[in-house]
Amino acid sequence: MTKNKYFVIQTKVILTMYTGAEGDVVIPEGVTEIGEGAFKGRENLTSITIPNSVIKIGDGAFEGCENLTSITIPDSVTEIGNGAFEDCTSLTSIIIPDSVTEIGNGVFRSCINLTRIIIPDSVTEIGDRAFQDCKNLSSITIPDSVAKIGDDAFWGCKNLTSVTIPDSVTEIGEGAFGRCENLSSITLPDSVTEIGRDAFWFCENLTSVTIPDSVTEIGDSAFWGCTSLSSITLPDSVAEIGEGAFWGCGNLNSITLPNSVTEIGDSAFKKCKNLTSIIIPDNVTKICDGAFENCANLSSVTLPDSATEIGYWAFWGCENLSSIAIPDSVTQIGYGAFK
Repeated sequence: MTKNKYFVIQTKVILTMYTGAEGDVVIPEGVTEIGEGAFKGRENLTSITIPNSVIKIGDGAFEGCENLTSITIPDSVTEIGNGAFEDCTSLTSIIIPDSVTEIGNGVFRSCINLTRIIIPDSVTEIGDRAFQDCKNLSSITIPDSVAKIGDDAFWGCKNLTSVTIPDSVTEIGEGAFGRCENLSSITLPDSVTEIGRDAFWFCENLTSVTIPDSVTEIGDSAFWGCTSLSSITLPDSVAEIGEGAFWGCGNLNSITLPNSVTEIGDSAFKKCKNLTSIIIPDNVTKICDGAFENCANLSSVTLPDSATEIGYWAFWGCENLSSIAIPDSVTQIGYGAFK
């Protein structure tokens, strides 16, 4: 182990600790790795210069450097560890070099003043919570190389107004865009097969979403609380609508359920107060608990001959539903189904 003034360097190449109090720091040439937590919590740090010899920035390397405003990552860096810049609350912009292939978990989490970031074409995966609570991030372009957007990747990015998701993405993780309260529209590419749990949870200004024919499942609470969503078309590929998928979408007045749907989860359309009519497709056997609970303006429901069970509170609080034809196939009606 050697010391170069305020740098603790192991095996001459791994910077494990910085002990100084300077604001502008230049890392010595020859260092290949910035170790885990090397600059963690250094509140005096305002800018950092990383030499071209560095290939890895370790987990939490700059975590909590709340006055860090400027950093240049050289093309030599191939790996940025989990939480590397988490809670760098003064960081406003950053350019990730083409050498980086993965943005790890929580890398820029809670960088609350980050407004701009460029993700290069080399990146194939955006990790869980990578940009969570970057509340001033207003737009993001995801390159064609990305296949997966991790869980909670952009959760709480309150000023994010637009997102372009490329055809390369096959998986949108749970809560990926949850609480992106100013996101107004989104188009999902044909490559996506599943919309994860809470994917667009409480995106209250989301007015338009296009779901491609490739999607087979809409996860639990996927569009929970999207109060500005007025209509949506589900493609014939969708087989399952998860629990609470459209819970509280108060402006949703029109939705067409394709014949491919076999399951409508508990509370799937609960509190969709402006929904006026619904036709349940022929392949559905059970109207799950609370599926249309408190849909106050629902006045027309068509149940298929395939239905055998109407769950608890399925149509509870549907005060404008004056009549409904229950097919002979139904053998069980749960408590409070039409209360």
